[in-house]
Parts: sequence; structure tokens; C-alpha cells
Amino acid sequence: HFDEQGHKFQNEFNGFETLRLGAILDLSKTSAELLAHPRVMEIADAVLLPHCENYRIGSSTGIEIYPGEFDQVLHCDDDFYPMRIPNVEFQMSAMWALDDFTLENGATRVVPGSHHSRKVEGINEDEVVQAVMPKGSVLYYLGSTVHGGGANRTTSPRAGLITTYSLGWLRQEENQYLTIPREVADSYPENVRRLMGYQAHGKYLGVYPDDPDNLWFNA
Repeated sequence: HFDEQGHKFQNEFNGFETLRLGAILDLSKTSAELLAHPRVMEIADAVLLPHCENYRIGSSTGIEIYPGEFDQVLHCDDDFYPMRIPNVEFQMSAMWALDDFTLENGATRVVPGSHHSRKVEGINEDEVVQAVMPKGSVLYYLGSTVHGGGANRTTSPRAGLITTYSLGWLRQEENQYLTIPREVADSYPENVRRLMGYQAHGKYLGVYPDDPDNLWFNA
């Protein structure tokens, strides 16, 4: 899939030696085990549920960084939301290592504590740490945390799966209803369909009276 579709997301921000795939649940059934992993849900509950009645997948993206890629521009994942609410996190992210993440092959670069200021300019290299971790590990960070992909100085690509989880009353970054066919969504268990967005927020936000799943009024 990376070779077939990944090139269309290449640009100055994403990198020209990096391949990306969106709508992962349409491409990989086993990805649901990671997206809805109990530990991930536990962390998302703690971060997001104080500010909403339920949350959902904001986006799910496979990322493969190839040799020769440079450090990605440091950024916050929730930058596309046009406003901020003090002390409210809009998103939480989980980055799964599908290969070993090393200093040399592009392990994600993170600025600890940056969620307090969201400052992306003038960051010194000694403020940046890399998420070195073995295959199968997961890195959690807030949507307001400054981070970016690392440079790959090896001869092999490294792959990861990043999923963002957003407050249930926010618009999803990736439109799960259009990118994932309904018949594919129907093949997943209820908890995964809820994460995709097949539920209301509370009783009325996103209501659908003819809901075949009966998830909207039982949110």
C-alpha cells in the first residue's frame, strides 16, 4: 500500500522521502487492534473525557520514512483547529512503532513540556528528544505537544502508525465516513465503529434518527 498510494502526500511539510497512508481501517483489519488497544483507550480516556462525553479518531496514518529524509518541521498536531480553550486538550496521539525506532532511522522528535507554550520557533536541539523504542512500542503525546518526524540516516525505511483521538464535539481531521466505505465500517465491532464516529456526542450532536446501529441515542 505504501508504494501504491503513499506518494500523493509528499510535500515540503510531510517530506519527499516519506510515504503516508490515510484511512488505515480501510486498508488493514488488524490495525483496529492498535487503534482500539485497551491501553491506548485508557490514556485517551484520561486526557479527553474530562472535556467531552466521548471521543473519536481524528486521523489514522501509516508513515514510512525512507533513507535520505530530513528532520520534519516541528509542529503541533492540533494546529488546524482555529481556537484554543485554556487547559483543554483537543487531541491525543498514539504513535506505534512498526519497526524499531532509532536515533538514526527517524525516531519521532518530541519537545517535552512544549504543550505549555506551543512554541515551535527558536527551539534548541538540546530541548528535543527522540522516541527511541523497539518495534511494537507506542509513544503517547498531546495534540499541543511540539514534535516532528526524524531524519533517516540509515539504508532502510522505518514505519510507524500514528492515530489521533479528538474530542467528540470537534470535526474530525480525516473524514471517516467518506474515506472508509460503510460496508467496511460495518465489518468492525461496535467499539471501533464508535471510534470512527458512528455515534452522537451526547444526545443531539450528530443525531441520525434512522440509525441502523442504534448507537446515536445510546452514546
